[in-house]
Amino acid sequence: MSQTKQQQYAELAQQAASLVADESDMIANMANISALLYWALDDVNWAGFYLMKDEQLVLGPFHGKPACIRIPIGKGVCGTAVSEKKVQLVHDVHEFSGHIACDAASNSEVVLPVYRNGAVVAVLDIDSPLIGRFDLADVEGLQRIVNSLEASML
Repeated sequence: MSQTKQQQYAELAQQAASLVADESDMIANMANISALLYWALDDVNWAGFYLMKDEQLVLGPFHGKPACIRIPIGKGVCGTAVSEKKVQLVHDVHEFSGHIACDAASNSEVVLPVYRNGAVVAVLDIDSPLIGRFDLADVEGLQRIVNSLEASML
């Protein structure tokens, strides 16, 4: 019997919490979470983080093809997640005004802000070659993983 998406994310959230439990280094934890998500999720071609540096997003730990290095706040899906301080769930990136095509193979995307002391310090970005790959169950499951990362940075 196959797992439901909720069951898979429950397991991934437990694994992520274990990976970051005794480590406070944000970069190390982001590297492990990127690897965990990239290798565990089906139909994903990029999973990783962009970090806030000098009022822009800068490429952080990831798995996938080489990516855009810098993204201005308010630009693309990642920059919009920061400027709006909310999750971006994009069914079809080609319909997202201002989408930045780092990988032409990506067709859908989900981006979650990562907070520290109330400020966005990074975003978790996951891309898929499938249109409509992500839904609210993905957002809920990924938020649990982001919550573990945020707790490790306290």
